[in-house]
Amino acid sequence: MHLAYIGFGSNIGDRFAYIQNAIQVLVEVEEITLQKISSLYETAPVGNEAQAKFLNGVVAIKTCLSPHTLLHTLKQIETDVGRQHRIRWGPREIDMDILIYGDICLQAPDLIIPHPEMHLRHFVLIPLAEIAPDVVHPVFNETIQTTLERLEDDKSVVKSEDHDLSCYLPSYSET
Repeated sequence: MHLAYIGFGSNIGDRFAYIQNAIQVLVEVEEITLQKISSLYETAPVGNEAQAKFLNGVVAIKTCLSPHTLLHTLKQIETDVGRQHRIRWGPREIDMDILIYGDICLQAPDLIIPHPEMHLRHFVLIPLAEIAPDVVHPVFNETIQTTLERLEDDKSVVKSEDHDLSCYLPSYSET
């Protein structure tokens, strides 16, 4: 089994409902066990800034799926939940990205692990550091917490007190 971290977000319609639906489908995948889930954070968009704010978070999972099979599974979940593909960095019903997959470093045309931009984004590092501050970034060889502390990013990231996903966690947690 491999420990992986998945970032997710939504900024269209009922953002929380899209996220809930995606997490529900994720936990129903037989080869995936949800380990931890971060709080949700309301965040400013990146890239195309003329769009609504996102709700973002991170989950930790254990899986026997290969990185490419996990990517395919996440993209299928996005489709099942209702994602419509628009412009790059545009609005989305749901977005799910592999951030870290064990200590693997992978560069393929369709998948780069660790996520190539995660170290530049508060909206990824803040929820990731919440659930995995001591995980070591496999490229930079420093903890997520250290990476976060060094990041100079002025984008707004505000913890949402109105949304809770802890109901998706198993009653026990394997570490």
